[in-house]
Amino acid sequence: MMSAHTSRRERLRQATLEEIHAAARRLLVEQGSTAVTINAVARQVGMSGPALYHYYAGHDELVGAVTADFFRELAAVMEQARDACADAPIGDRLLAVCRAMRAWAIAHPAEFGWIFASPIAPPNRRPDSVRHQAALRFEQVLLDLTVELWRTRPFPVPDLADLPVSLREQLTAYSAAIDERLPPEAAHVFLSCWIRLYGLLCMEVLHQLDFAYTDLEPVFGECLRDLAVALGIDDDAAA
Repeated sequence: MMSAHTSRRERLRQATLEEIHAAARRLLVEQGSTAVTINAVARQVGMSGPALYHYYAGHDELVGAVTADFFRELAAVMEQARDACADAPIGDRLLAVCRAMRAWAIAHPAEFGWIFASPIAPPNRRPDSVRHQAALRFEQVLLDLTVELWRTRPFPVPDLADLPVSLREQLTAYSAAIDERLPPEAAHVFLSCWIRLYGLLCMEVLHQLDFAYTDLEPVFGECLRDLAVALGIDDDAAA
């Protein structure tokens, strides 16, 4: 009986947590991030502000849990795009993931904005939190594909000796932190591609390019073609 009672209590708690997360997301999408307060979320689910503290210690913990939901949702979309073309060449899978990431970001600008405002900790200093564990899953999707590409069909890399000392040291540290799955020079190419892709998406979703563009689809296509060249992927994959 005790076991059954505990199980039922946990189910009720999980249902309440899901209701809290849905309320926070609704406030974010409809009214913006400043509207997501403990009291506002509590009102949405029909409880008092103090009662919500039985579920989260404070605003930061609530935001972290909801942001983790967004990371997991985005990662799942990217994984589905990858798996939908599991038999395709690695380049096709990688670029399909990039397109899926953009589609989700455009469809969920408020949620993507929260992800953008949530730094991903370095691999060797990841806090043990749901947000950073979810961020790790998101980060791994493109990293895993890039590692597979590097192992099966190495892409062009710069001479490490030609890079500035500080950059060389940071790339060496990053390579070590990811268990040397990519050597420093390959990590440089991966991170450069990631910066280009993620930076463009952030600027698009946050409307930082509206002064010049009304349609960023061709700009994104150009970005993918540049990534394909950097990673030695066939041009057809980026078309």
